[in-house]
Amino acid sequence: MDERKLLGKFIIKGTIKVLTGLHIGGKDLGISIGGMDNPIVRNPINGEPYVPGSSLKGKMRALMERALNKKLELVERKNKIRRHECKDPDCKICRVYGASKEENIPSRLIVRDAFLTEESIKKLENMETDTRYAEWKTENSLDRITCAAVPRPIERVPAGAEFGFELIYTNENEKHCIEDLNLIKQALELVEDDYLGGGGSRGNGKVKFEIKEIIYKPVEYYISGDPSKIVRKELKKDEKFDEIIKEMLNGK
Repeated sequence: MDERKLLGKFIIKGTIKVLTGLHIGGKDLGISIGGMDNPIVRNPINGEPYVPGSSLKGKMRALMERALNKKLELVERKNKIRRHECKDPDCKICRVYGASKEENIPSRLIVRDAFLTEESIKKLENMETDTRYAEWKTENSLDRITCAAVPRPIERVPAGAEFGFELIYTNENEKHCIEDLNLIKQALELVEDDYLGGGGSRGNGKVKFEIKEIIYKPVEYYISGDPSKIVRKELKKDEKFDEIIKEMLNGK
């Protein structure tokens, strides 16, 4: 593989709005000691729920693999995990999300953990919910013969909560940059029309992404430390994403 160039970094910031209860599983505390058997993942320091970057990135990748009709292979035999990985440095999936099976292709995309906004923290603290910052939803598994319902409670972040997200894309190839960033935006749109977390087919995990700001830091900024090299844009509803990226690459 050729040497990797660093041309700059795009930082995409925005919010994830939870439209239906969101369940991204955390550590099972055990019913026997009064815990929830399907808890959400939480920050161990303050107990606040968050969206792990690995969960969002994995969902984005999986949906784009399907959209681009990529061949899936067994990459982890023990856990029986299948995904697309190849050794083509021009592969639209592997160059953005990375690959390590045949040849190491480092990911150009970093997905940070997404934490609750300050406004959402205040709202959830004032809500009368079953557990701090969250709610319990009881789902039933129905016996097909006796019609007996077996209740199963899960913990969810309530609808209306918002998380601040941050994506960082490393610009390594001028020919790929605009296409890659458009693919990332398309992946977010696919997640919106699918679901995030668990239980999506049962109503959980409908989300909405709102990109609020795009920052481009060219390599000249990192070398010189000159803040005038940084380009910032607030994304408006009527603006085209790819045109904004072109302007930012030209220093506008």
